[in-house]
Amino acid sequence: MTETSTKNTNQQKKNNSFVFQAGILAAAGMIVKVISLIYRSPLLSIIGLEGNGYYSEAINIYTIILLISSYSIPSAISKVIAQKLAFKEYRNAQRVFRCALIYVVAVGGIASLVTFAAAPVFVAAESVAALRVLAPTIFFSGLLGVFRGYFQAHGSMLHTSLSQILEQIFNAAVSILAAYLLIDMVSGSSETTQAIYGSAGSAVGTGAGVVTALLFMFGMYMLNRKMIDRRAEHDRTGKLDSYGEIFKIILTIVTPFILSTFIYNCSTVVNMRIYYTVMENYKDVNSITTHIDYGIFSTQAVSVVNIPIAIATAISSATIPGISAYYVRKEYEAARSQVSKTIRMAMLVSIPAAVGMALLARPIMHFIFPQKDSLDQASGLLAVLSVTVVLYGLSTLTNAVLQGIGRVNTPVIHSAAALAIQMAGLGALLMYTDLNLYALACANIIYSLVMCVLNQLSVRKHLGYKQEVVKTFIKPLIASLVMGGIAYGVYHGLYTFMPVSRVVLLISIGIGAAVYFVFILAIGGVDEQELLAFPKGALLVRIAKKMHLLHEPHIHIGRKERRADKKSAKKKPAGRKKS
Repeated sequence: MTETSTKNTNQQKKNNSFVFQAGILAAAGMIVKVISLIYRSPLLSIIGLEGNGYYSEAINIYTIILLISSYSIPSAISKVIAQKLAFKEYRNAQRVFRCALIYVVAVGGIASLVTFAAAPVFVAAESVAALRVLAPTIFFSGLLGVFRGYFQAHGSMLHTSLSQILEQIFNAAVSILAAYLLIDMVSGSSETTQAIYGSAGSAVGTGAGVVTALLFMFGMYMLNRKMIDRRAEHDRTGKLDSYGEIFKIILTIVTPFILSTFIYNCSTVVNMRIYYTVMENYKDVNSITTHIDYGIFSTQAVSVVNIPIAIATAISSATIPGISAYYVRKEYEAARSQVSKTIRMAMLVSIPAAVGMALLARPIMHFIFPQKDSLDQASGLLAVLSVTVVLYGLSTLTNAVLQGIGRVNTPVIHSAAALAIQMAGLGALLMYTDLNLYALACANIIYSLVMCVLNQLSVRKHLGYKQEVVKTFIKPLIASLVMGGIAYGVYHGLYTFMPVSRVVLLISIGIGAAVYFVFILAIGGVDEQELLAFPKGALLVRIAKKMHLLHEPHIHIGRKERRADKKSAKKKPAGRKKS
């Protein structure tokens, strides 16, 4: 084997490893979202639509404050530590970790105190209790984020994945129990009082989940402490950054991450405020109704849509350290290859998920949230929002790519532009049409579409990456449309003879998934290496080969192709200046 082929093989293994780690995190993200949906239905039955509306307002403000204080810590810290590990600077990596802990203790502590004290300013009076219960969680979330970023930088997504699952399990159990007990305490009071206490109980579960995950991650760190210290002792680079330099690095990298993530996600709160203002002040809808309606949108329709979007979020978290390490070592072709693999992996799941949600919106919503009062509205919103599964997935991944190659300010600019366009669109739709909640869904589509376009142009410019279209988008879409048509027909056909919606839906989804698997392989939408990168990939490959759907093509590489490969590997991204 030649040196070039050995190098290519090693690069292929590294790329597959990164994609596999991303697959682990994506699978965990899916499990977390499924657990979230499973417990939301009984919780909704306990706290009611009014309590759900108050909780939605509190959790949105909590999320924004968390974004500002510590939400971006895992991605930012994993990027900084990954760069140190790329050059085997193990002592500096530990110093970054310690400085990050100090940073979140200070920032998270201040954010928690401000949230608790200023809760009446941030939310309506009925949501104050829930937001104050959530306030301490901001502090613990920052610490949790540092530990997750540390392990992600080392290429281990298993610890983060397990902590996310534990967090959601405890969140679900404690939320239901606390909400039930608190409502029982005020059982003789008005419905609004019970709704306030129920929303506060839901917030207790959020905090319990974060603390549980933090204890788990701290335990994993202590189990690996001896190995970590031993590796730092054997650091032979001779380079030791001062704590002042490290804090400067953290601030210069974390701040753009925070701004980007904040603007990228604050659209939720901006939309909520615009919706409340227009509906209550210009359309004379009372406050309770607007809170109930917005709760249907945010905790039902958006919650379901967020399940497949979680895959892209997880993949982006896993992608940043690898791309950052490749880029800092000037291995540009390896970075482009990883970008291609991760986007393709995300689209193989996101596109069929979007099609399935659009065609089976009502049975899916009935399966998860069977409350009749909100079923029609939630189902319609889910069908409209389904396209954002693909758009948010792409924009989240390209955000991560830009951050990984050091273009941390670019997503900030794009987010601000998308937010301005979205605000104008939402205001016009609410004022001059009767779309109401559907105007919120349209605003989400506008925002994610603008982000996709702007991010894609920047990735192409700064990394020299040209998006492959046929295999990444066209083939999965064709397979998804076939899958969706068959699943839709199976559902309505079976429902005629067996009107048990949940059972029929599960059968339809199972048949649809099998059809998609067969068809995407039949049209060459995925190859063996890509299939292996998925969780249980080896099993999927064995099944595909037994069905004679997967064949390893023989590719002859001649002298011209080898020269082209070498030229591509040395190619620098456009716009990168010599230092």
